[in-house]
Amino acid sequence: MQLVIVESPAKAKTIEKYLGSDYRVLASYGHVRDLPPKDGSVNPDDGFSMEWENYADKAKQLKAIADEAKKADRLILATDPDREGEAISWHVQEVLRARKALPKDVQRVTFNAITKPAVTAAMQAPRELDEDLIDAYRARRALDYLVGFTLSPVLWRKLPGAKSAGRVQSVALRLIVEREREIERFVAQEYWSVAAQMEHDGTPFVARLVTWNGDKLDRLSIGDQASAMRAKADVEAGRFSVQSVETKPATRNPPPPFTTSTLQQEAARKLGFSASHTMRIAQGLYEDGAITYMRTDGVQMDGSAISAARLAVANRYDASYVPDKPRQYQTKAKNAQEAHEAIRPTDFGKDRVGGGDHARLYDLIWKRALASQMASARMERTTVELSEGTGRHVLRATGQVVLFPGYLALYEEGQDEESEEARRLPRLREGDAPAKKAVDAEQHFTQPPPRFSEASLVKRMEELGIGRPSTYASIIQTLKDRAYVRIEKNRFFAEESGRLVTAFLERFFERYVGYDYTAELEEELDDVSGGRAQWQSVLEAFWRDFKPRTAEVMEQKPSEVTAALDQFLAPYLFPDKADGSDPRLCPNCGEGKLALRGGRFGAFIACSNYPECKYTRRFAQGGSEAGADTGPEALGKDPETGLEVERKSGRFGPYIQLGEGKDAKRASIPKDIGELDLEMALKLLSLPRTVGQHPETGADITASIGRYGPYLAHNGKYARLQSTAEVFETGMNAAVVKLAEAAAGGGRPQRGAARAPLKELGKHPRTELELKLMEGRYGAYVTDGTTNATLPKSVTPDELTLEEAASLIDARAAAAPAKGKKKPGAKKAPAKKAAGAKAPAKAAAKKPAAKKTAAKKE
Repeated sequence: MQLVIVESPAKAKTIEKYLGSDYRVLASYGHVRDLPPKDGSVNPDDGFSMEWENYADKAKQLKAIADEAKKADRLILATDPDREGEAISWHVQEVLRARKALPKDVQRVTFNAITKPAVTAAMQAPRELDEDLIDAYRARRALDYLVGFTLSPVLWRKLPGAKSAGRVQSVALRLIVEREREIERFVAQEYWSVAAQMEHDGTPFVARLVTWNGDKLDRLSIGDQASAMRAKADVEAGRFSVQSVETKPATRNPPPPFTTSTLQQEAARKLGFSASHTMRIAQGLYEDGAITYMRTDGVQMDGSAISAARLAVANRYDASYVPDKPRQYQTKAKNAQEAHEAIRPTDFGKDRVGGGDHARLYDLIWKRALASQMASARMERTTVELSEGTGRHVLRATGQVVLFPGYLALYEEGQDEESEEARRLPRLREGDAPAKKAVDAEQHFTQPPPRFSEASLVKRMEELGIGRPSTYASIIQTLKDRAYVRIEKNRFFAEESGRLVTAFLERFFERYVGYDYTAELEEELDDVSGGRAQWQSVLEAFWRDFKPRTAEVMEQKPSEVTAALDQFLAPYLFPDKADGSDPRLCPNCGEGKLALRGGRFGAFIACSNYPECKYTRRFAQGGSEAGADTGPEALGKDPETGLEVERKSGRFGPYIQLGEGKDAKRASIPKDIGELDLEMALKLLSLPRTVGQHPETGADITASIGRYGPYLAHNGKYARLQSTAEVFETGMNAAVVKLAEAAAGGGRPQRGAARAPLKELGKHPRTELELKLMEGRYGAYVTDGTTNATLPKSVTPDELTLEEAASLIDARAAAAPAKGKKKPGAKKAPAKKAAGAKAPAKAAAKKPAAKKTAAKKE
C-alpha cells in the first residue's frame, strides 16, 4: 500500500479518485506543528535550533497518518508546490520519524493543478524533499519568531496599549501611516478649468482651453474665479475652427495571466473582494480542480495550456484574434522566486465553473488567461486643436477610435478613472468649424494622494519587494485584527494605536522598518531557497545587530521613551501656527506647555500644569483642538441627593457622573441626544426605566441603553429600540408588541423548526430514497433522509442534477457511516474479580478522589 499525504480533505478526496486502489490518500489539514509561542523556541546560542510542537487539534489526524504509515510500503508527500507545501511535507516526515512510523521509501511529488493528467504525471516523476526550500522556510519562520518575541515585549513595556510588531506587518503598517501623514500635510490648491461643449455631424465632444491670451496653460494656471470667468467669456466670444488634426496609430497588448498579487488586486478592483476572501475562493477552485495553483509569482503558462488557449480563442472568435506566435511573458515583480505557472483554468473549454463568488472569480481568471493569448488591440489616437481667428486662444480635444478590439473584446483591466483618450471623437478635418453649444468654467482643488485600498497596498508592497504575495492576505488581516487600521469605503485608515506603534518603531528601530532593508532581507531569504546562502548565516547577521538594539531600548525608562517620541512627533503633534505663536502653549490655561504623555490606555497630549489644568487631547488628533478635553464640566446638582452632576471624558468617550468615589453613578452619553443638559443627564443616570408589568407574566418590562444601543428587557428576553428617545417614550402597548416581534424573530423560522427543502430532486436511481436539496448552517447539502452530503464549493445548487446528487450521496455513504449510526464498538471483557472478593449487591458509592499533592516550587 502507498500512502499519499496532502493538505486538505477536499484535495485528498479528488486525488484518491485519480489513483488506483493501491493508494491511500490522507490530509494533514495544513501545518501539523509550529514553534510554541513561548521564549526559547528558537535558540540563537545553539545555531538557531528550533523546538517544534505538534498542534493539539491535529493529534487525531497525526495518529491516523502514523497508523497508515506503519502499514505502507511507500510514503508520497504531495503537498502544495511552494515553500509552505515543502515545509508541511518536511514536518509530516519528521513527526513520523519521531514516532518510528516512517516508511523506508519516502518521496516528494508536486503538481500545479489537481487534474488526472497532472497528478498521474507527477506520480511518475518523484523527487527528494528540497532541503534549500526547507532551510528557507526555517529561516523565515525563525526570523519572524525572533522579531515578534523580542520586539513585542519591548512594545508592551514601553508603549502602553501596543499589541505586537512583526517583520513585514510593521513595514506594511508604516506604508499606511505614512500615507495618512501625507494626506494631513497636504494643502489643497484651487484651480479652474474651461471647456467648450462642441458638436460636429451630430456627435458631441469636449474641447479644453489649453492656450489663453497666447500663454500655454497647465493645470494650475487659472487659479481664481475672476480669471476663469474672463477666460470663459473669451471662449464664448471666439469662433473656433480646426487648426490641426494629428492621428497616431496605437497598439495595446494584453496583460499576462494572473499571479497571486495581480489576482488580489483585480478581484478587489472589479469584484470588491478582500485579499483573504480572494485567496479562500481561489483555494476552493484549486481543490476542485478548476484552476492551477493560486500562490505563484510566475506569469508563464505551460506549452500545452498555451495551445489550448489559442484553440479556445479561435473557436470563440476567428483567426484574426489569434496572434501569429504564442505569447511568452516574464515576471517583472521584484524578488519573484516561484517557478510555477501563472494562475489559469485547467480546462479552457470551461467558461463557467460553480456559482456565486466562485463563479465570479473563475470568470475573471478564465478571461484574463485566455486574453493573454489573444491578438493586440489596434486603435487610432487623435488630437484635434481648434483656434479662433487671432490664434491667441486654443482648444484641444483628444480621443481614440478602436480599429480592431483584439483581446479587448474579452477582457480589459480595471481602471480607477476614465482617461480622456478613451472618449470618442467625430471625424474632423482642418478648417471645420464645429458648433459651440456651451462653455463651462469649473472650480477644482488639488487632491491629496488617495488612501491605500487592499489592491493598491498589495501592489505597493510587491513593487517594494516587501514580504511574499502568498502572505499579503494574512498580513493585512493581522493589521485589522490588531486594530492598527480600520477600513472605510474600501480604504485603509491608520488608527491611533497604529500611528503610535509606527512612530515608536521609526524612532527606535528605524532600520528594521525600512523598506530597502526589508526587501534586502527578502532577497537573502530567496538566496537561501536557491541554495546561494546558508540560512543560519543569514539569521546570525540579523541577530548580531537586532538583539543589542532591543536590549538598549529595553533599558530606557518609559518616561525617556515618551520624551523621545514627543520630540520625534513634534511636527505632527505641535505644528507651527499661522500667527507664529507657541504651538505647545496650552489653549486652556494659557500658561502650561503641552507634551506627549503615556497612560494606561495609550498616549495622549496633556498640559504641564496638571492637576490645576486638566486639558487633554487624544494623540490621534495631532495638532487639532477639536474635541479636546478641558476637564470635567459641571451640569448642575441632583435635586434629590444634592450631589454634583458632571460631564467627563473617558477611554470609551464622554460620560456623565453623579457623586465621587466608589459610590459614584455613571452613564455613557449617546450620540443621538443632541445638546446635553441637566434634565437629560438625570434621565440617563436613572436608567433602567420600568415601563410596567407585562400583562401575561406580571414581570417588569424595562427600557435601558446597553453596549449595543437602546433596548427593552423582559424575563431574559430583549428587543431593540431605534433611538435613545424611545427608551423614555415607549409605552406598555408598544413594548409588548416589540417584545413579541423580537420573540418571533421578525417572521424568521425558529431554531430547530423543520426547514422546507430548496428543491426536491427525485428518487435515488439505486436506493429509491427521495433526494432533497437543503440549506444548512454551513451551506447547501443533499440528503436522502439518512445520509447528508455537502455540495462542493464549485457546484451551483440551482444547477444540481439528480445523478450528481446521487453520486454525492454514494460517495459520502462510502466514506463514513451514515449520520446517526455508529459502528458498534467491541464489547469489553468483564473485569476479573480479585481473589476472595465478593460481588456487591449494589453499586458502591463513588470513592472521593484523592487529593493531589501540591507541586513544590523551585
